[in-house]
Amino acid sequence: MDLNGKKVLVVGLARSGMAAIKVLKILGAEITLSESKKREEIKEADELEKMGVVIRDQSIEVFEEKYDLCVKNPGVPYRSPAMDALAKNGVPVITEIELAYRVAKPQHYVAITGTNGKTTTTTVVYEILKNAFPGKAHVCGNIGTPLCETVLENNLMNEEGHYIALEISNFQLVNIDRFRPEVATIINLTPDHIDFMGGLENYYKSKTEVYRNMTGDDVFILNADDPVLAEYTAKYPVGCKVQSFSLDRKDTDSYIDGGYMYICGEKVLPVDAVKIVGKHNLQNVIIAVSAAKALGVPNDIIESTISAFKGVEHRIEFVRELRGVKYYNDSKGTNTDATVIAVKSFDRGVILLVGGFEKGLSMDELRENLSSVKNVIGYGVCGPRLVKELVGDDGIVVQDLVQAVNEAYKIAVPGDTVLLSPTTSSFDQYTCFEERGEHFKKIVNELQ
Repeated sequence: MDLNGKKVLVVGLARSGMAAIKVLKILGAEITLSESKKREEIKEADELEKMGVVIRDQSIEVFEEKYDLCVKNPGVPYRSPAMDALAKNGVPVITEIELAYRVAKPQHYVAITGTNGKTTTTTVVYEILKNAFPGKAHVCGNIGTPLCETVLENNLMNEEGHYIALEISNFQLVNIDRFRPEVATIINLTPDHIDFMGGLENYYKSKTEVYRNMTGDDVFILNADDPVLAEYTAKYPVGCKVQSFSLDRKDTDSYIDGGYMYICGEKVLPVDAVKIVGKHNLQNVIIAVSAAKALGVPNDIIESTISAFKGVEHRIEFVRELRGVKYYNDSKGTNTDATVIAVKSFDRGVILLVGGFEKGLSMDELRENLSSVKNVIGYGVCGPRLVKELVGDDGIVVQDLVQAVNEAYKIAVPGDTVLLSPTTSSFDQYTCFEERGEHFKKIVNELQ
């Protein structure tokens, strides 16, 4: 990618913009940053100006000038007067994912998109690849680390053959041009980001961009249980190998049968090796295993990795099993929707710990989804209200999380699950949900 001496506009800084600027600097580009923040509010301003970056605002005049390329932050709307001005001048617009892909040597990309489950699936893929290809596996994208940053930190502009688990959002897919993963999936399609995309059709169409450039022996992993996905893959056909999977049927390439996960007809993984709970997580795992098999990972590495995987931290994360009782940390369950998903991941015997900062959220929806819950323990500022609205006098109210865990420990019997899924934020007793989750795990791990 020859950008030496070329004028490049970077729209929006954040972490991905900064990573893109560092790549562009290596390529010898003349860089202009258009940022909504004032210069004094940009903590990297001095560093940027030492790099020769010209910092501008986001007035329309900035976008009416001539550039050879624009690298747009995913959070910047792709439809706006600013983007229209660039298009009028014939300025190509890409995101940092596309920039990183173009400047890096050939790598093995596993691209994971969809409405829900991206982070867990990407993390499982990375854990398998890390064990299969030590020192040559990386996780990045929408999960937190920009691809440009991964390229720079691992010398991927000069070294090829690494394995990259890439979580990719529709915001990042909108301006894809040449990006071509070796393996990709759209986990599912449900309504989201309609305001940003200007409609549901645009949102669903943007997800199909993940496979637009895939051909030949590239592998697209298709969720045959999703009717919306079936509609859109028919409307925008996949041009590479398709491997279908289902959790409900056995007429697909991959499926569950007799307690085992079969990938393209091969018996690969016992289902009881999967420690993360819920049907949605079984779906995430079958996608990750399918991707690993497509890249030639042996079954023993897959099984050992899945058996050890306890989940993404603070998201229905398995902590330990003690005396036949399992403990799960869902501290990221900071609203009722999240807690509904968590409790529906279990069939029975849930002792649910709720409470924290009072956000005034209604418990109506959660109350209708307590079929797997045998006890509710409330703690913290809003604990008494939550217990009253959920189960009335049948619940237990304590002061803090230590007391809640100890009370659950007393009443739990083998086969039960103690689940921390607070339904609200942590700010009455903790600085963030991560601190709350860490404290919960410490309390649980000290139980004897």
